[in-house]
Amino acid sequence: MVGIRYDWQEAEIRKIHNTPLLELIYQAASVHRQYHDSKKIQVCKLISIKTGGCPEDCSYCAQSSRYKTEVKAEALLEKNTVINIAQTAKLKGVSRVCMGAAWREVRDNSQFETVLEMVQEVTAMGLEVCCTLGMLTADQAQRLEAAGLYAYNHNLDTSREHYSTIISTRTYSDRLNTIDNVRQTNVTVCSGGILGLGETVDDRVGMLHTLANLQPHPESVPINILSQVPGTPLEDQPDVPIWDIVRMIATTRIVMPTSDVRLSAGRARLSQVEQAFCFMAGANSIFSSDDNKMLTVTTPCPDYDADQEMLNLLGLEMRPPIQKISKQLSVSSYQT
Repeated sequence: MVGIRYDWQEAEIRKIHNTPLLELIYQAASVHRQYHDSKKIQVCKLISIKTGGCPEDCSYCAQSSRYKTEVKAEALLEKNTVINIAQTAKLKGVSRVCMGAAWREVRDNSQFETVLEMVQEVTAMGLEVCCTLGMLTADQAQRLEAAGLYAYNHNLDTSREHYSTIISTRTYSDRLNTIDNVRQTNVTVCSGGILGLGETVDDRVGMLHTLANLQPHPESVPINILSQVPGTPLEDQPDVPIWDIVRMIATTRIVMPTSDVRLSAGRARLSQVEQAFCFMAGANSIFSSDDNKMLTVTTPCPDYDADQEMLNLLGLEMRPPIQKISKQLSVSSYQT
């Protein structure tokens, strides 16, 4: 039985990451079956409740106001629009709805009040609700908790060392501080990264090292694949090889056994066979849509029907919402 650790060394994670590929997949699949039902996949829906116009300079992002992309700044969606999208998603088997706003940080204003109402009403539908709204204060995290928020997403994106080459408008410590503020509540944490930012293997290992030494681990770890957006500084980055993606999923599964590992942005370019390898390596969550996009027109996403067909083909089932997450208590070492 593999236990849960919070004292991982980078060298240990690198050794796991560099394990011969098929052996690594086997080890990750074994760990996955110890902590999760390998037949269950959580299907999530991401709603861009406030699109474009973000003042930050994240080099990968179509929503930054600093770059000329296809995305135009829009107002916060009406609450009823969000409710209707969530209702449609629920009918398709979605159990988590994620609301994303292109903000640098949450401000205590009428827009935040509207978001709190959205959280409350979608939660009342029996869905897990996740928000990604930028930086949060401790008080704002508490208000989201009171509204019924299930999870807060705040990705690290990459390693501390590589971070400043991708983003200059906030620091790595800012990101960790927001996660800390969420941890002062009962809201679960969703935090992962993006592959394809020009990072090295050491950067990928470094990001996992930071996440795997948080106590408790993030309940949810998204592994995103860069979607190259014309007009952004990273528009000419090469595609991430599928086996790099599988290695990261497998390594994440082994060092954070209880976390959901989410195959997130960039999945649209993967074949069913490639996605099957990701599920075998420990991914147990995907994002699906009714409009073939995740956050914006520049981030494609498979649709509900195509995903249902794939899950049926692979003998997988949609997971219902989780009401409670058990505390991570056991500690032991992982032997390669």
